[in-house]
Amino acid sequence: MNSLKIGNFDIGDQFPPFVIAELSGNHNQSLEKALRLIDLAADSGAHAIKIQTYTADSMTIDHDSPDFQILDEKSLWYGRRLYELYQEASTPYEWHQAIFEKCHKRDILCFSTPFDEAAVDFLEQFDPPCYKIASFENNHFPLIRKVVSTGKPLIISLGLTTESGVKELNQFLVECGAEKVVLLKCTSAYPARPKDANLKTIPELKRMTGRLVGLSDHTLGTAVSVASVALGSCVIEKHFTDSRAAGGVDSAFSLEPSELRTLVEESKTAWECLGSSSFELSESEVKSLKFKRSIYAIAEIKEGEVFSIDNLRVIRPGYGLEPKYFEGLIGTPSKRDIGRGEPLQSSDL
Repeated sequence: MNSLKIGNFDIGDQFPPFVIAELSGNHNQSLEKALRLIDLAADSGAHAIKIQTYTADSMTIDHDSPDFQILDEKSLWYGRRLYELYQEASTPYEWHQAIFEKCHKRDILCFSTPFDEAAVDFLEQFDPPCYKIASFENNHFPLIRKVVSTGKPLIISLGLTTESGVKELNQFLVECGAEKVVLLKCTSAYPARPKDANLKTIPELKRMTGRLVGLSDHTLGTAVSVASVALGSCVIEKHFTDSRAAGGVDSAFSLEPSELRTLVEESKTAWECLGSSSFELSESEVKSLKFKRSIYAIAEIKEGEVFSIDNLRVIRPGYGLEPKYFEGLIGTPSKRDIGRGEPLQSSDL
C-alpha cells in the first residue's frame, strides 16, 4: 500500500511524517496535567495524541511473587510490582471523554492503544481515527482481529518481534483483510540505545510486508527519529511530557515540548530533502554556476591565433567550456576572434 488516511492526514512516503505524541502514564494520575499535555503537544505541532486504555486488573493480577515484580536492576521500574505500576500508569476510563473532547477542541487527532477486546468496545464510542497495538500485544491475535473488525486503520509496534514473527503477523493481517496498516520498527528498551535502533530494518520491513512502515522510538532525543525518515519512516511515535524533571513512569525517555517541536520540524525537513533520484541541476543551483570554473580568454585572440597559457585560463565563472578541454585547446588555432573575458564554447573545439 502506498498511502492511507488517518483522520485528515495522508500517511505514506509521499507525505510528511505523521508525528504522534504518546502520553502513556506521564499524566501522573492528574487529569488536569493530561489536558495540559494535550495543549503543549498541539502547540508543538504534533499531529496526534495517543493514550493507553487498560486497567491494572485487565493487565495482570495483584500478586507479590517474583513473577509479578520487575527485578532487572537496570530497569527504570526496578523493584516495582506490576499491579502497582499499571495502576499508576493507566489512564482512567472516566477521563477518556474529556481527553477526546480536548483534542477535538485543539484540532489534534486522538486515539488509543487498547489492551483487550473490551477496551476496543469502550473506545468505539469516541470514534477514534485509528487504533494502535503495542509491541507487547502484537501476538495477541484475538485483540488484533477485534480492532480490524472496526474498519479503522491500525498501527502496530514490532518490538520483541523476530523476522518469523513479523511474517506470521503479516500473514494474519492478510487473512483478516487488514489493508490499512502501518508497522512501526521498535526497540523495546526503556530508554533504548541508538545503536540498538537498527533503522536499516525499515526498508526491509517494507520489502517483506509491502506495508507502510514507521518508528516507535524510545531513544533519548530526536536524532534517531529524524534519521529514520531517510530510510522510509512515515510515522514517528515518541513519548511526551511537560518536564522530565517532574518525574513520571515514562518521563525519563520522553520528549519535552521544545524537543517535540524540533522533531516535527526536522522530520519534515528530512522528508523534504529526500526529493527524487536526480542528477539534474535544481533551479536554485543554476545561479551557483558563477562559482564553478571554465575556460575563458584572458587576452584578445584573433582568428587563426594559437591558443596558449598566455591567452586562455581556467577561471570562474563556469559559463564556458569545462576545464577538461583546456589541455586539448593549447597549441590549436582559434576559429574566430575572441574578446578578453569571453568564455570559450563547444564550437571553439
